[in-house]
Amino acid sequence: MPTSHRIRVVDAFTDRPFAGNPAGVLLLDAFPDDTWLQHVAREVNHAETAFAHRLPEGGEADWALRWFTPTTEVDLCGHATLATAHVLHTTGAATGPVRFATRGGILTATAHEDGTLTLDFPTAPSTVTDIPDGLTEALGAQPLAAYRTGGHVGDLLVEFTDEKTVRALAPDHKALVPHARRGVIATAVAEGPSRGYDFVSRCFFPGLGIDEDPVTGSAHTALAPFWSERLGRTGLTGLQASARTGLVRTELRGDRTLLTGRAVTVIEGELSA
Repeated sequence: MPTSHRIRVVDAFTDRPFAGNPAGVLLLDAFPDDTWLQHVAREVNHAETAFAHRLPEGGEADWALRWFTPTTEVDLCGHATLATAHVLHTTGAATGPVRFATRGGILTATAHEDGTLTLDFPTAPSTVTDIPDGLTEALGAQPLAAYRTGGHVGDLLVEFTDEKTVRALAPDHKALVPHARRGVIATAVAEGPSRGYDFVSRCFFPGLGIDEDPVTGSAHTALAPFWSERLGRTGLTGLQASARTGLVRTELRGDRTLLTGRAVTVIEGELSA
């Protein structure tokens, strides 16, 4: 392997720097050992660092893609996939739709003339469940209802009565860890139709080393069917109400969910390791 790698930090699901969700992106010739990948992800220290390499032509995918938080590899990541597709298209490494081979299956990213990118991800259905003991205390607010999400997501989706409550949450992150395989999604319908989005969410993944994720594309594979059923539309826009904020346009297509957003490269340099 070469002694240095081009590394980029991309803000995903936003059209301006210092908003959305930052992801590290490294394009490699092949994946080195997992220890090196985890060390780099810990050094980059963003919610995810994406590693990708080109695959031989003629297969079911064009690039292999993996995602790591500072502490572990994950099965599905929307914002780092969007960031990787942004890097491939802005550097000329790819043109047209890009198919990624991942732990979450084959995922496709399509670039549009207006600068947006659309991801094709598996839909994560939700099933109602009892509100777990201790969850209200951990979140600091009383949920309206709770749901378990399926597929590669594995979150506890918690609905609240209004947007204001979701924005005001100040959870005990350590106390949230036992409540979901991956994390907790808090959501509510938007306060009004003129706000430019249909629902709000916040996502907490302390078990993965991420107390609050700024914008979580994969969570919207569960939020899209959840709110589409309630609002009666397949096309929606979600606002993730973290400190950085970000917008995700969703389109529900049965067992697939399309996630559309923008991305901006904010740092580019050499990783010498």
